[in-house]
Amino acid sequence: MDVGEVCNREVIIIDREGSIREAAGLMREYHVGNVVVVEEKNEERFPIGILTDRDIVLELIALDVDIDAVTVGDAMSFELITAREEDNVMETIKRMRHKAVRRIPVVNDRGVLEGILAVDDLIDSLSEQLTDLARLVMGGPQQESEKRL
Repeated sequence: MDVGEVCNREVIIIDREGSIREAAGLMREYHVGNVVVVEEKNEERFPIGILTDRDIVLELIALDVDIDAVTVGDAMSFELITAREEDNVMETIKRMRHKAVRRIPVVNDRGVLEGILAVDDLIDSLSEQLTDLARLVMGGPQQESEKRL
């Protein structure tokens, strides 16, 4: 399965000059734990960073940083890890685990933002597949007994 088949295409974005309050407001409004920081070129959005709710709490609030004195660009994660739409899901999960990230922007071949892959999305997809597999296994004996009647 490819990342493009599983990722969420609705990505909440923000500019690096955005405020921390604006980012937090977007997270609350859309019920997400992050915003992808983008740079726009020729009406295309290129991810340059990510800011999570955890970043805000642990790196700003817990350290008593004046959130009105910093921008999203100051607080975002700079070592951005991305996945391409055609990347294998299992290999991407391994990369995410190795880098200890729970969310990863998904880009096309030109590096343009296309979606986001989050652990929650992966759990939903994999649990659906496991449920289908379990039903397949459990349905076999039932079908066999119905044929004998």
